[in-house]
Amino acid sequence: MKKCYINGMGCVSAQDTYETSFLESVVINTTENIIYAIQPSYKELIPPAAARRMAKGVKMGLAASTKALKEANVEVPDAIITGTGMGCIEDSEKFLRALLDNNEEYLTPTNFIQSTHNTVGGQIALGLGCKGYNFTYVNGAISFESALLDAKLQLENEEENSILVGAADETSSHTMELFKLINIIKKESDQPYSVLGSNSTGVIYSEGATFVALENIHKDSSYAVLEALQIQNELKVEEVESFITAFLNKNNLKLEDIDAVVFGNNGDVTFDTYYSEASSLFNQIPQIYYKHLSGEFNTASAFGFWVAASIIKSQIIPQSIKMNAIEKNTFSKVLLYNQYQGKDQSLVLLSKC
Repeated sequence: MKKCYINGMGCVSAQDTYETSFLESVVINTTENIIYAIQPSYKELIPPAAARRMAKGVKMGLAASTKALKEANVEVPDAIITGTGMGCIEDSEKFLRALLDNNEEYLTPTNFIQSTHNTVGGQIALGLGCKGYNFTYVNGAISFESALLDAKLQLENEEENSILVGAADETSSHTMELFKLINIIKKESDQPYSVLGSNSTGVIYSEGATFVALENIHKDSSYAVLEALQIQNELKVEEVESFITAFLNKNNLKLEDIDAVVFGNNGDVTFDTYYSEASSLFNQIPQIYYKHLSGEFNTASAFGFWVAASIIKSQIIPQSIKMNAIEKNTFSKVLLYNQYQGKDQSLVLLSKC
């Protein structure tokens, strides 16, 4: 059985992660409850006429996937697998608004066609001329992990040799207002916002796209190896410890074999208790968080994946993402733990090539 190598990555996020080195400059938000992705220049990637018709999520996905494939020196992958929580929600809103404004008459189908969840994967395939396996997972906060699992199984069993895997989610005005009404997004009165030490419910909402080029061969550009992953629908807080230790045992590892752990803390005081429970297991190693930089959205864990793989390749943990002061010289195995509102639990293990 072959290994699954991360040979290229591209990330568009609320930080300047597309053109710069690994988190060399970050802006930590404390005043906005919705933060937006920094859009790269698309004119070199997408014809202007086409870009005007594309949803933000599609453009971010195209940019991130282009960079991932370029780093891996892959022209056309054998397959494209995408994860998304909300799809192209902006176009969905446009279509529904037109439906109401025009009394369900004289509707253009464009917004409807472009609002489907598999638009990102479809547009990437059209641009590349990729006629292979193309699948989109819409599984809430484990959408990206579901795509990873599919790709990992295919690569290890040599069904495919190179697979582009990614995740993309965008914000939209009406949906964000609804999220505020049902307290998914933090209130204005909760300022200044923070992820660590938060005493309020809700999250800072955001958007972004992260794509990785996975192959079953090692290259000079390789970041890390995707060793294992596990997803579970729901856990109680008191089950977190057994969930993590069982995963490590299954992969013939002990707690002390992990060199760093990446947590998905999002500042929701109700559910960050899951991470508090998990952090007690790893109090002797560096702990990392990232959603104060990326914000929270269904596929924010893909940003965490980008962080973890970048740490293994660079062997450096930037100061801006450290949860504790513990230092380590080498990072051979990094574990990621993410959940959302007690559900969509996931563990991902990366190792040095």
